[in-house]
Amino acid sequence: MRIIVDAMGGDNAPLEIIKGSVDAHNEYGVDITFVGQEDVIKSVAAENNLDISSYEIINASEVIATDEDPSSVLKKKPDSSISVGLKRLSEGEGDAFISAGNSGALCVGGTLITKRIKGVKRPGFAPIMPHFGGGCFMLIDAGANLEARPEMLLQYALMGNAYMKNVMKIENPRVGLANVGTEAHKGLELQHNAYELLKQADINFIGNVEGRDLPYGKCDVVVCDGFIGNVILKTYEGTAKAVMGKLKDLFYKNTKSKIAAALVMSDLKNMIKEFDYHEYGGAPIMGTAKPVFKAHGSAKAKTIKNAIRLTKEYVEADVINEISEALK
Repeated sequence: MRIIVDAMGGDNAPLEIIKGSVDAHNEYGVDITFVGQEDVIKSVAAENNLDISSYEIINASEVIATDEDPSSVLKKKPDSSISVGLKRLSEGEGDAFISAGNSGALCVGGTLITKRIKGVKRPGFAPIMPHFGGGCFMLIDAGANLEARPEMLLQYALMGNAYMKNVMKIENPRVGLANVGTEAHKGLELQHNAYELLKQADINFIGNVEGRDLPYGKCDVVVCDGFIGNVILKTYEGTAKAVMGKLKDLFYKNTKSKIAAALVMSDLKNMIKEFDYHEYGGAPIMGTAKPVFKAHGSAKAKTIKNAIRLTKEYVEADVINEISEALK
């Protein structure tokens, strides 16, 4: 299996991207193709004693910054690492593409360059989120489409169900609709109509779910429009970061708190691991005709390694075909 990796995308590129890719190659046996500024990639690898002499490198002269317009992937910067990587994927030169770069550009490029699965109205951004039960859930859509129609939410549910069943190995994924209350009549017209469609679908639909239930693993797939999804995503990440920061301040406050920290250190590490996004690595752009994964913008080597692992499992499970069958 060959995975094309955007070496220039993300806050810690290219070093952490290269490190994680080398680790994944060694551990999972996947072949890696780097795409990006070839001289920079080789120079950074050499400076850090990373042997990539056997890796294919596709030169791409441009980089799309995180604050650039997503349309840059097609218009202003056609020779960017994201643009070139997606083109090579669409031409069959790899089995999947991973980038920690500009999310919007990746969604636009994934949709217009690699195209959509037949029948998919709009691809959705689908991060895997940890919960206190030690497992995870998929949030779809987390920002690819700020507005949605009921039938789009139904498709998100079917795609999320296929992913969690085939990649995360959950036998009968519980699908919930993000809403302001659990009662069927809650929400706006979008939620009312989507609720009826989901209720009739061949999935394990458990009804509406509230934001406060998500950290406790109430469902395996959370369906919503991109506006609500992005608010949930950023709030979830911000709250987890704030809580971890407060715990660190508390346990290192004085000698007494340091002794207390030592007594609960094992449990504390387990809790931190449960909410560590590095453990899950990446999120698929669900609905693209070829596997496209988005890694976190601040990805470290561990994040990239796990993103490649998830991507490998996604390809092996033939999720795209499973989605095609579900949409029929």
